[in-house]
Amino acid sequence: MTADMVAPAWMHEQITAEQYDAWSAEQCAGIEIVDGMVVAGPSASKRHNRLARILANALDAAAGPEWNADTDFDVRLQDVPLVNRRPDVVVYRADTIDLTPTRPEHLLLVVEVVSPGSETTDRIVKVDQYAKAGIAFYWRVEQAATGVPLIYTYVLDPATRAYRDGEMFTGTIKAAVPFSVIVDLGAI
Repeated sequence: MTADMVAPAWMHEQITAEQYDAWSAEQCAGIEIVDGMVVAGPSASKRHNRLARILANALDAAAGPEWNADTDFDVRLQDVPLVNRRPDVVVYRADTIDLTPTRPEHLLLVVEVVSPGSETTDRIVKVDQYAKAGIAFYWRVEQAATGVPLIYTYVLDPATRAYRDGEMFTGTIKAAVPFSVIVDLGAI
């Protein structure tokens, strides 16, 4: 192992919300914080990023003036121990665009595009974290070998703070959220 392969010291210590908030955008890019510890994931593929962007653009166009959809920013699920996730797509209240950090009560929907290396986290770990945080809807997008994505939708049961299965879509999807969304993902 060379010196270039050793992670910086700050990646080996539990950090607080205050410490994380003081970091630069460059330090925060591409990482998540789970139980106060930095988790660096593999870089997303072009196909992954394109799918997330197309879905975010379609959700944003359909959402109207009350909701925004974006990619690549932190969602603060918990302050102590710090849990910051970076969903692939987030639909959030438009009136919270300037609030930092973005919190679960600002969100309607989070979407994770599953990639090699993120399967367990996206299918199990994040589902539980998002549900416990109270986020109303969760979508998991699987990149099928056929090139046509599969979209699994989940709806929060507020009484149990767990998701129940929603519908599964392939190719063309309609969202079961307060706005209608029609996206043809078959061309991706």
